[in-house]
Parts: sequence; C-alpha cells; structure tokens
Amino acid sequence: MTDAPANEIENLSPEAAKALFLTLEARLAAADLAYHQKDDPVLSDADYDSAKRKYRALADHFPELANSASLLDAVGAPVSSGFEKVQHAVRMLSLGNAFEDQDVADFERSIRKYLGLSADAPLAFTAEPKIDGLSLSLRYENGDLVQAATRGDGSTGENVTANARTIADVPQHIVGAPDVLEVRGEVYMSHTDFAALNERQIERGGKTFANPRNAAAGSLRQLDAEITRSRPLNFFAYSWGDLTEPLAKTQFEAIERLSVLGFTTNPLTQKFATVSEMIAHYRSIEAQRATLGYDIDGVVYKVNDLSLQDRLGFRATTPRWAIAHKFPAELAWTRLEAIDIQVGRTGALSPVARLTPVTVGGVVVSNATLHNEDYIQGRDSKGAAIRDGKEIFPGDWVQIYRAGDVIPKVADVDLSKRPAEATGFSFPITCPECGSPAVREEGDAVRRCSGGVICPAQAVEKLKHFVSRAAFDIDGMGAKQIEQFYNDGWIKQPADIFDIQQNYGSGLQQLKNREGWGEKSANKLFVAITDKKTIPLGRLIFALGIRNVGEVAAKDLALHYQSWTALAQALDTALPAAQAHRAADEAVSEERIHAAQANRRARITETRNSVVAQMAVPDAAQIAWDDLTSIDGIGPTVGLSLSDALSNTAERAAINRLTAVLTIVAPDAPAAESPVSGKTVVFTGTLEKMTRAEAKARAEGLGAKVSGSVSKKTDILVAGPGAGSKEKKAQELGIQILAEDGWLELIEGL
Repeated sequence: MTDAPANEIENLSPEAAKALFLTLEARLAAADLAYHQKDDPVLSDADYDSAKRKYRALADHFPELANSASLLDAVGAPVSSGFEKVQHAVRMLSLGNAFEDQDVADFERSIRKYLGLSADAPLAFTAEPKIDGLSLSLRYENGDLVQAATRGDGSTGENVTANARTIADVPQHIVGAPDVLEVRGEVYMSHTDFAALNERQIERGGKTFANPRNAAAGSLRQLDAEITRSRPLNFFAYSWGDLTEPLAKTQFEAIERLSVLGFTTNPLTQKFATVSEMIAHYRSIEAQRATLGYDIDGVVYKVNDLSLQDRLGFRATTPRWAIAHKFPAELAWTRLEAIDIQVGRTGALSPVARLTPVTVGGVVVSNATLHNEDYIQGRDSKGAAIRDGKEIFPGDWVQIYRAGDVIPKVADVDLSKRPAEATGFSFPITCPECGSPAVREEGDAVRRCSGGVICPAQAVEKLKHFVSRAAFDIDGMGAKQIEQFYNDGWIKQPADIFDIQQNYGSGLQQLKNREGWGEKSANKLFVAITDKKTIPLGRLIFALGIRNVGEVAAKDLALHYQSWTALAQALDTALPAAQAHRAADEAVSEERIHAAQANRRARITETRNSVVAQMAVPDAAQIAWDDLTSIDGIGPTVGLSLSDALSNTAERAAINRLTAVLTIVAPDAPAAESPVSGKTVVFTGTLEKMTRAEAKARAEGLGAKVSGSVSKKTDILVAGPGAGSKEKKAQELGIQILAEDGWLELIEGL
C-alpha cells in the first residue's frame, strides 16, 4: 500500500528508510497538532491519510521501523485545552490504507489467513465512500443525545455536544434504539455550502478556508456553538462504538438500522462477495466523485459479518476487518532549486529537495525527499536504473509525486528543460553538522556521520526523541524547547533534563524571563519533569533512541527482563557473543550482497559459524545472547543494536547517569490465575484449530511469553503437524511438549 512502486521502497536500505520514516513522523506529528489543537489544518484529510499511508508502508517493508514508530500507535492528537475532555468508552481508531488493487486483494487474503478460511469459503464485505471530513461520536442514552465528542487521540476526545446539537443531520432523540448507543460518523460540508461560506467570510473580512474538510473541522470545533450553528454542516453515520445490545448481525444490516433510527447514511454503501466486485464499485464511485457534491478520498471496505469482525479484532490503531482504498495521487512540475543534507538521530545523511513552491492537491509544496545518493543518481541500491537512469541535477525541472506525502518525492526529471550550466550534485563525504567523516558501509544505501555524540544534529534529534510522546512525554518540552535548551548549553544529555531546575534554578528565575516563557509555564515544566522521574521500563528503553529498538521491541524487552538492571546485566554478559556475531556479520557482508542462490547462502552460514567458533564465546555469554535473541520480535539485529549502545563507553555513561536519577517501574505481572502465566511458549508446525496469530495473541493475553525459538528457558512447546527441528530440540532439552488439543485443554475456560 504505497505511493511509489514497491521496489523503490524495498530497495531502500534500512537506514535510508528510517531517515525518511522519521522525517515523515515529525511532519505528521506537526500536522496532528496543527489540526487537533490549533484549528489551523495544514493538510487535507486525504493528504494526511495518504502521508500516514507512506509512513505505514515503510514500516510494512522494513519491520524494524514498526518497532520505532510512535505514530503507528497514535490516532489524532491530544485534545485542545479549550474543550472539556471525553474518555471514549470504545477507542475511535483510524483505518489501514490501500492504494493499489493488489492491496485490496492482499487485505482480503490476510483476512482469510487470519480466520483460517479457504479461498472458496464465502466472505462478504461492505463498501462505502470514505467521507473527507471530521470524525464525530454521538452518545445516546435511553434515546436522548447526551454527549458528542471528536476523535481526539483515539482514547480521549473533545466535548462538542453543544456544537453537534446545531447540526440538522444529528437527531436529538431516537426511538427504538438500545439503551446506550454510540453512533459514529463524519461531519462534512458540501461543495455548494463551502463556496457560499467562503464568500461570506470574504465579505466580512474573515478567514477563508482551503477546502471543505478544513471548513467543517474549524466549524465544529468552535468554542461558541452559535458560530457552529451559522455554518452549514452535515453528518453521515457509518459506525458505532459503545452499545448495550447489538444493532444487527451484519455491518450492512446495522447501517440500515441506523437509517431507520433517523440517521443519514450514505446511499452508495453496498455489499459484495468478491474482491473484483469491490474494486468495480470503487471505480464506479471514483467516476462519480466530481458530481457527488461533497469530498471523498476513497472507499472503505469492511467485513460484513459482525461476529467475524469480533474475531478479527484490532491492531494497535486499526481494525483488522476494515481498510480504506484511497484514490490516486496528484502530480505537479516545478524547479529544483537546491539539494540540502539533513542529519538525523542515527547520523544518517538524508538529501532533501528545495523546490520552487508549487500547489499539489491543494497544498503548497516546497520540499521533497530524495532518499539517498543512489536515488539522486538514478539507480537503486542494487545498481538497477530508476527513472530510466536519469540523474537529478540542482536546477532541473522535476515532477513531484504527492499523494499526501508531507515531504513528497521527486518522481521524474524533464531533461529537455535542464539548464546548460547545470551540474550534478556531489554527495558530501563529511557531515555538514560536525565535519566528521560520513561513512557508507558496504551494502548500505545510506551514508552516516561517524561523529556520534559529538555531532550536534544527532544529539539534538536523540533528545527530541527522548521527550517524544511515546517516550518520556514531558509536558511543555517539545522539539522547540529541546533546541533552545541545547543551543544554550542547558541540556546535552537526557540526564541534564532532570537537573535544569537545580543547575539553573533557581531555574525559575532564569527560565521565566526567557522569550516564550513565564513564571506559570516555567513552574509547569519543572513539575512535569519531576513527574517523569518515575517511568515505566518500556518507555525508558524506547526513549534511549537505540537503533532498531522501537516501542514494540522496548515493551517486549521490558516484559521479558522486568528491570533495567536485569537487561543491562544480560547485555553485559552477552557481550562476547554479540561481538562474535558482529564479526560474523562483517565477515559475510560481501557474500550477503550477492546471496541469491542456495549454495551461496550455505557458504554464508558456514562463514558465520566459523567466525563465531573461532572467537570461543563463553557459555554464559552464549546463553544470555540466545535468551535475548529468542524473545519474539527481537532477534539478532535488535540484539546487536542494544549491545553496541551499551558497550559504547560514552553512551553507557550517559545511560547510567540517567538511570541513577529515575525510578523505573516494571511492567505489570502476568495474571496469577493463568496456568501459563510467566511461562515461555513456542508454537511450531501447523495449527489446525486456530491460526498462529490467534494462538500468539491468546497466549500473551494469559500472561505467557511467546518466543520464536526453543532454548533452555522454553517451558512449553506447542507442536502441530509438520513440527521439525524445534520439536526435536525440545525433546533433547526435556521441555514439555503439547499437541494443539493439549494446549487448548490447558487454557480451557481462560
């Protein structure tokens, strides 16, 4: 589900992908705040969702990015202080996105795989237009509208009840509904009403809106409900949240029930049995798009059977049973004025195109990503031509491919318009921030600053990550404040944050008189810093900004080790094994690049094993290493990143200084009543009564740790037909082995 050919994403190196990923993440976070808190959207709904699609597509192609993706687990943004907060009884989640027809087929196939359905088993879906508006939740109790709330961050929204009551499409009372019914849908503005509103705004000398979605969002989120009343808003109902009894047995019947209750539902919603029918409906809606009279940005497909929806459940921020098939991107031509190099948190040098501003899809674009030096030169990481091998020169006339990308990409070059004086771009071999050598390792597409902690760009980006929402989330300390404090010498390492008040403090006197600060905001910051001296272990691990160690991996590590001391000791013990594996990686780097045939892969394995054997790794180190890398979702890549970080003298000293001032909270202990609580379980072979994903989710829900490999710490091996080496190893180690029926009997009733 990408905005670019899949091979262009797949051919990025992990570091190049991560650099682009973090840039998108920062821009998306800024867009969240601009819309949800400042009532001044910088992106349309379609643009924002499409940017999120690119962000998610990178994570899909590079699984390690999913571990570091703070926005994959985020919906919207924290609510504005101008509104009362509303806690959603059922989270309001976003949707996964599809861009190509194949993505829709893959979605349907993934549903069948998760449910264990054959290719010819009946499976119906609904398809409805995706309205380009603002999500709204309406709560009815005993038929009366008692509360209306925006989505907010998915868990907490804004109370806009008074405003929602002014919308003609929102019933004040309904008859025949469950005692509690939370109806969800989209607030939008028609094209005609939008044009009339902007005309009135011009006449009054007021602010005009960029598009109907922004107008609808700004109108609903007015602190004065009378302003909302004066704005022509509409509402389509398409879903539900909290309710005391089911609306129906299927999605389609539930929507029909909402219509009977008095809600406006979209007449283009239909039910289909095949992917080809769904895509045909998508094409039909796309053809009608310009004449609908309101903005849509795609079509939403949902599994029709509600019992299957319940079984499929949810990911962190999206349901497994629904997806949004988005409309195609837009293109524009403009001049490439210059190529700048940005240095990221991990030292990656990322080229950014500076463009003559051009409007693409209603948004003015002045920057575009250029990925890496290979991309600029017209080739992928394997040397194959992209853009027909056309190199990008500063001064070129370039085609910009947006599809909502916060920093879009350069899709093509018009060589006929290249200035005679134009010359190719020389990618720097030294860091533009600190002057250290910028090294490109063999087989890697990204060039990286070798300066480490002496590079200010890396230091600042690491600090920004440290205070980010999924990390320490210190209220009042964001990217702007980090830059300010770093430039003034107040903060150089994370531990310095907790010394601000003491070192500069009477911090209050020094801070409250600075630009942008007052006594109230300074006091608030000091309180927020003190509050975050107590931090969950998972958040601490994620906050350290270690390569390849994202939020999910951090939580897994925290659950496994339970304390920072245990994790640090394990890494210290495993260091010789990690060094052996690092040496093995370096020894086979040349082979890995060309490992296309089985015999070459065999030579790689032989080389790795030989290198590890020659280094005579102590038993304790190997046991600690095996324990670390057998954690489900961790593996050698994350293990090496952790080892590299904690064996670096300067970085370890900074971490030790930080942990010394913190109270680190262990994850909640597994449920005591579960017979598998705290045990390590491995699933192998073919499971016949549940899918692997269901089995893992059920085990983890009962407090078990699910590992991908068998070791001395494995407690139970669940072996289905076709179990091979893992079952043999479990037998050798005397580990309890259960058939699938035995496992189900063990957890029966839980």
